[in-house]
Amino acid sequence: MRIARTEADLASSRGGALVPTMGALHEGHLSLIRRAHEWARRRRGGAPVVVSVFVNPTQFDVPEDLARYPRDEARDARLAAAAGATCVFAPPVEVVYPPGVDVPAEPIPACARGKGLEDAHRPGHFEGVCQVVRRLFALCRPAAAVFGEKDWQQLQTARAMVRNEGLGVEILPGPTVREPDGLAQSSRNAHLTPEERPRATALARALARAADAPTVAEAQRVMRDTMARAGIEVNYAEVRDAVSLEPLPPGARPEDLAAPARALVAGRLGFVRLLDNAPWPAGPSAP
Repeated sequence: MRIARTEADLASSRGGALVPTMGALHEGHLSLIRRAHEWARRRRGGAPVVVSVFVNPTQFDVPEDLARYPRDEARDARLAAAAGATCVFAPPVEVVYPPGVDVPAEPIPACARGKGLEDAHRPGHFEGVCQVVRRLFALCRPAAAVFGEKDWQQLQTARAMVRNEGLGVEILPGPTVREPDGLAQSSRNAHLTPEERPRATALARALARAADAPTVAEAQRVMRDTMARAGIEVNYAEVRDAVSLEPLPPGARPEDLAAPARALVAGRLGFVRLLDNAPWPAGPSAP
């Protein structure tokens, strides 16, 4: 496996699958790399699998979060290689955002604006996501890219951006990987205290309890109550159209829905912000 730092270093790794990450790899990331490896293996003659490790400064609205984001490139490279990566792209900031070169953050797809989800609680986040994804696509020139379902709004944003801008990259979803107690794996989990860690499972419990709720409103109430009882400051607990992320009628029942729906939750526990999601009602993910 190779380490690439510049666009020139990527010359032999184009036309394959890209797994964009900010490093601090865990089993959730490794499952995305394995998903990319499976896709690449099915291509005639095989295809490269590039894992980008770049802590994108434009995605952080709180400077302290950027400063304390964990970084261990050697460990990340070792794990990525074991999961099937053929190249780790670990560029310096000036390669991704060259001085004097305008890298557009706009346009932002409709599913990332005015939805009251991550867009409301992380101002500027999706501008940063769209900006860095456009740049990584331009540098790596992949045929496919893998995004995890845990960041559902981000996954839909990437899909919409590719579709709207005709970027010609296939977006492959990667299922959420969970700990044995149900907590969605995340780099942020490392910041939970021993006392907070068991309480963090309330997000997964909230989704499970909402899965059988008779209406959208009842599902949202159950999710909020479950999280609040665990001492989590609720940011949102919503059931939305799975693709557009538009709100659904509060009285809507599962049988009333013409398209897949998604239950999405997020909240803060101590200094750690957690998020999770699942199909509503329980079932397969949206395409």
